[in-house]
Amino acid sequence: LPPRIALSSTTDVTTIASPTTGLMVYNTNAAITSGNGCGYYYYNGTKWVNFIAGKHYIGESWGGGKVFWVDETGDHGLVSSLSDQNTGYGIQWYNGTNVAVGANADGVYAGAMNTAKIIAVQGSGSYAAKLCDNYSITTNNICYTCWYLPSKYELQLMWVQRVMIGNFNTSNGIYWSSTETTSAPTTSAWEEEFKYGAQYEDLKYSQDPVRCIRKF
Repeated sequence: LPPRIALSSTTDVTTIASPTTGLMVYNTNAAITSGNGCGYYYYNGTKWVNFIAGKHYIGESWGGGKVFWVDETGDHGLVSSLSDQNTGYGIQWYNGTNVAVGANADGVYAGAMNTAKIIAVQGSGSYAAKLCDNYSITTNNICYTCWYLPSKYELQLMWVQRVMIGNFNTSNGIYWSSTETTSAPTTSAWEEEFKYGAQYEDLKYSQDPVRCIRKF
């Protein structure tokens, strides 16, 4: 296992003093200056070089937002929108009807399936999943669509990277996930408090903030 260190930049020669040409490390600093986020780097005698330059990385501004999770290939991952999609304090999870919609999936990419199930049952209206389904953003003349309400697990991944993504309500914001609870799926769904990272079950009529994501 190579050393795990936080390189400040690709020209950092103080974190490891006078690195030897060919030295390999695992950089843990997603905000490395002039680099490609976290990952394996080697020192070429002048600077640190990422082994998979050109791949996606955590902290990358891409796809209409910020990349906050990537798989081991660097080709696939998750993007968070840069701001909350709700107006005011928050928005309810349901569309006025308490019913279990089968949105019980969890894990990476699971929120997309949950969102589709919620909308299939709840229909048109103003509620958390539909807010994400309607969301789009144009960056550099490219319109990014296909956003969805994150699953419980995806929401936790967002909390871990909350500082890097930015603009979360970390004082009293409790964000909706798309995952229904197993104890009371008819009336409640999972949410996450973004100050400390705790997850709770809450009634679907509660008004919570919403942050949408998309997969690539």
